[in-house]
Amino acid sequence: MSTTHAVGSLVRARGREWVVLPGTTPEFLLLQPLGGGSADVAGVFPDEGIEAATFPTPTVDDLGDSTSTALLRTALRVGFTASAGPFRSLAGLAVSPRSYQYVPLLMALRQDVVRLLIADDVGVGKTIEAGLIAAELLAQGSAQRMAVLCSPALAEQWQRELSAKFGIEAVLLLTSTVKSLERGLMMNESLFDRHPYVIVSTDFIKSDRRRHEFLLRCPELVIVDEAHNSVAGSGLGQKGRHQRYELLRDLAADQKRHLILATATPHSGDEEAFSNLVGLLHPDLGTADLSSPKGRELLARHFVQRRRGDIRRYLDEDTPFPSDRLTLDVPYTLSPAYRDLFDDVLAYARDQVRQDAGSAKGRVRWWSVLALLRTLASSPRAAEATLRTRAANSEATTVAEADSLGRAAVLDESDEETLEGMDTTPGALIETDADSATDAVATTKATERRRLLDFAKRAGQLHGPDQDRKLGSLTQQVKKLLANGDNPIVFCRFIDTAHYVAEHLADTLGTKKAPVTVSSVTGELPPAERERRVAELTATDGMHVLVATDCLSEGVNLQHGFSAVVHYDLCWNPTRHEQREGRVDRYLQRKDVVRALTLYGEDNGIDGIVLDVLIRRHRAIAKATGVAVPVPGDGQGLIDALAEGLLLRGESSRDQLMLDIDLNAKAAELEQAWQSAAEKEKASRARFAQNLIRPEEVAQQVEEVRAALGSHGHLEQFITASLSSLGSTITRTDDGFNAVTATLPLGARTSLPPGLRDPLPFHSEPPADPGHAVIARTDPAVQALARYVLESALDSTVAPHDRPARRAGVMITDAVRTRTTLLLVRLRFHLTLPTPSGLRQKVAEDACVLAFEGSPDAAAWLVDDEAERLVDAQPAGNVPPPVAQQWMSGVLDGLDDLQPVLAQVAEHRAQRLLDAHLRARAGANKDAERSRRGLTVTPQQPVDILSVQLLMPARGAQ
Repeated sequence: MSTTHAVGSLVRARGREWVVLPGTTPEFLLLQPLGGGSADVAGVFPDEGIEAATFPTPTVDDLGDSTSTALLRTALRVGFTASAGPFRSLAGLAVSPRSYQYVPLLMALRQDVVRLLIADDVGVGKTIEAGLIAAELLAQGSAQRMAVLCSPALAEQWQRELSAKFGIEAVLLLTSTVKSLERGLMMNESLFDRHPYVIVSTDFIKSDRRRHEFLLRCPELVIVDEAHNSVAGSGLGQKGRHQRYELLRDLAADQKRHLILATATPHSGDEEAFSNLVGLLHPDLGTADLSSPKGRELLARHFVQRRRGDIRRYLDEDTPFPSDRLTLDVPYTLSPAYRDLFDDVLAYARDQVRQDAGSAKGRVRWWSVLALLRTLASSPRAAEATLRTRAANSEATTVAEADSLGRAAVLDESDEETLEGMDTTPGALIETDADSATDAVATTKATERRRLLDFAKRAGQLHGPDQDRKLGSLTQQVKKLLANGDNPIVFCRFIDTAHYVAEHLADTLGTKKAPVTVSSVTGELPPAERERRVAELTATDGMHVLVATDCLSEGVNLQHGFSAVVHYDLCWNPTRHEQREGRVDRYLQRKDVVRALTLYGEDNGIDGIVLDVLIRRHRAIAKATGVAVPVPGDGQGLIDALAEGLLLRGESSRDQLMLDIDLNAKAAELEQAWQSAAEKEKASRARFAQNLIRPEEVAQQVEEVRAALGSHGHLEQFITASLSSLGSTITRTDDGFNAVTATLPLGARTSLPPGLRDPLPFHSEPPADPGHAVIARTDPAVQALARYVLESALDSTVAPHDRPARRAGVMITDAVRTRTTLLLVRLRFHLTLPTPSGLRQKVAEDACVLAFEGSPDAAAWLVDDEAERLVDAQPAGNVPPPVAQQWMSGVLDGLDDLQPVLAQVAEHRAQRLLDAHLRARAGANKDAERSRRGLTVTPQQPVDILSVQLLMPARGAQ
């Protein structure tokens, strides 16, 4: 007959103590080693000799020095894999969230099924906020699988963030990885069945087959990054967005699926797109009157949006952002030789667009000559490459196909799918000689090709600042920025231009005494290699310059190494400028003021107009309204009008061009629509400002979390104290310290993960290079050290000099006026948590410090704050070992008298935890009520006494 062991109870099997986990049955037990993690869970049959166990109390043989209690408590906390409080996941995170970042998590806990739109400003930390919610849902068991939908350019960054900060090991599902992943599948098995955590790129999910498979096997939790790119509005030409919106709408139809949307631009003045977006969160929101109190109340439960000003000072924390962004527009003019080539190319372009007008071939010509003009304005090298390359849309058979391919290659569209690969230099060759049906046509095409190759040869002769004044102007501006202490990023539109610029700057900048390192990053490199190259550049001594294409303009954090942006090529979409500048103008930027420079051609026919009508008006509207919104229609109507005037009407004079196509009227209409969109966005931010979660609620939760888990400073102190006591030498560095591991005891050294460097570098913040460690609870080296400290303290057979922490100690100190005993106790709780699929059982541990004055049989207990204060007590004298043993024996002999009080402490702590869980899920609506239904917290008796510290007064009173 099998014996039933309660969930959370302590048993002994296989020579060690275990905690019984949920899922245990009389016939089969799920066990986790005491102090172990989820990776150590084992299944054990009752006939293996399982017996109930109790945790042994300390003995006089465990006597150690004054640091024992603090070291043991931190070691114990590091070993906790889940918090007993409402935020179970925080014990396993390698990131310390800012106080304001708890707000979306609190909102999520008040929903039975999480549907949330996180719309905080750029650089505030939406990835951290979404990751916190995901980690919590997984820790609570409310979700077992997760998918992140994002652009291909951001997929690897999401993978690294989830792994390094949240311990979530996600697999990349990209067009480039899917074939190798599918080779390992069994029959009828899906990628979403095999891999519980996936990062799915939007290009992977394009096909009908992939979308259908995703819908059938989709995880319970979905995060959508840059969600505004997946919602169609009232504009035209949004086929990709319509497809993604249909997918999200089908996903949201499952009312049990958690859905987290993240975007910094949820509204952008498009009411239809905003309604479609929020309609994914709740069926009623798509048609609700959001100007009414009822509509706003419903939206407030699912929508959080904060601007930088809202969180610069939040509770007790300052979140530093740059105070200003200084902009400067730098003009340049073409040299005579460059001007001659530009005029000849423009004449060729005008001749081309008049051929085959209105046909697919005519549209191919149109986009080919626009590509040529854009690359010629960019750099001689880009123009040379374009003149020798076949146009991407040359095989198009319809006008729509030609326009679709042409726009993707030539324009600066805001759709995320166009970002990856958009820096490829477009082609201008439309047909080869082999395409011609007759000799006469072939001769004509050959003549045209020779003409283009002649243009290419002339472009090749314009390299260098003497003929390319734009390059000379850039050199001057970069030198000024470097002299001002700013490391700049130079953004270019095309790969060839980026290499051209980087080569010149590398040859021109810096001296032996003041070196300047220049590096280029383009879409030729895979995302991981891009970040590696950036990291190498910022790690070099002296100043540095990064030359990049727009492959780095979105979602990449560059504020640590750079404080200025130079737009070498003017974008035809001001949103792209905002995205570029957002790489440095964000949280943790060390400079109080960042700089943004824009180079533009005064005499190349289009730059000056784009700058005036799009870029400068974008800045003015953003400054006046306080919000930055995309230009209506991406400004495409204006660009089309400019191109038409330049190519069809033969105008190259800026003023005449504006007059001839009535551009002033078009610009005025655009500005009016733009201003209206910005005002709507501003009004929506004020109307839908987050007020569901009050700051005092956040403050209480944050305080409890920090009290339970300890601070970053306590953890670093634990690591250095433990390693030093074990014989390591600690050397401070700029972002942490190095620790020699060769001198550690064999047991401690072999407990560390393999492959670590010696000395072992510890860094204050993730990520860390291979062989390095991070000062974080979840770092494998830190966990191994904490496990060794705890296990050696509990093992009396370990040599005294190899045990940095002990379970007993006696100290003479000025911190007390009478005999005081400090106890470190471990409590275990059995939690019942509500989820959309029913109640789930969890086991959690907690640790606390208790203190009493007098003898155990007449204990006068101190309040928690006084007990915590005594943890930092310092010795004021020596205690002879025989005296220490005698004093400690008197305390240890009376520990049984404390059990009734310890049982009450466990019950009281359980009630406090239950209250904290209920507060986190507070709310009068039905969703919040469901999130609390069935929630219980039960203590597991008896309480474990880990250590006993006797504090004796240095003078007088006993």
